[in-house]
Amino acid sequence: MEENQLQKRLFGFAVNVIKILRRLNDSSDIQSIKYQLTKSSGSAGANYEEAQAAESRADFGHKVNISLKEMRESNYWLRILQTVFPDNKDLSALVTESQELCLILGRICFKVRKQD
Repeated sequence: MEENQLQKRLFGFAVNVIKILRRLNDSSDIQSIKYQLTKSSGSAGANYEEAQAAESRADFGHKVNISLKEMRESNYWLRILQTVFPDNKDLSALVTESQELCLILGRICFKVRKQD
């Protein structure tokens, strides 16, 4: 199974989120955000992976749409962390990557809906 560029980016995004979160403090408020962000960033890629084996165009569109929603959630949590830790350049890079991934996933969702 050969991964496409988007699969690689989504996988790398989730891995990079985990790496950065390991370096942040473990206060109770940050722990909650870390948990939510770990789930949403991993789920975005996992749902896109599932879309690659979709049983129909509708199934594909549904899975990519879930991936988009999870990426939007990831972007939200990252923006909170970026505000709390404004000097963390790695968080800024992840915010940018999540925004780009949202645009890509959104375009895919739009194209699938347009073809129906």
